[in-house]
Amino acid sequence: QVQLAESGGGLVQAGGSLRLSCAASERTLSSYAMGWFRQAPGKEREFVAAISGSGRGTYFADSVKGRFTISRDNAKNTVYLQMNSLKPEDTAVYYCAAGPSYYSTNSYRADLYDYWGQGTQVTVSS
Repeated sequence: QVQLAESGGGLVQAGGSLRLSCAASERTLSSYAMGWFRQAPGKEREFVAAISGSGRGTYFADSVKGRFTISRDNAKNTVYLQMNSLKPEDTAVYYCAAGPSYYSTNSYRADLYDYWGQGTQVTVSS
């Protein structure tokens, strides 16, 4: 059982930046592909970004491409989501998730992830 805990959310003005962290209990985090998803009020959960176990493979939703980056430090059992040029439409609860394999362009599928964190709120004011 992998436990995930997100942190780093908060309130930021449009155009600003935030870095989210996802700390995992699993000491062999490199065995897991990691993803970030988000859910805004009244909307369905949507995919944001994913990264392979090694960190060499990444995949982004079109809505965040060029603004967000995903990275990982397996020695620290932590995955990061750097969010730049934030927009009000980025406001949501952000969740990290862990899955057994990296599926590249199929990483958007939430059913491919076995473990989920509790989420951290990101609010972008206009």
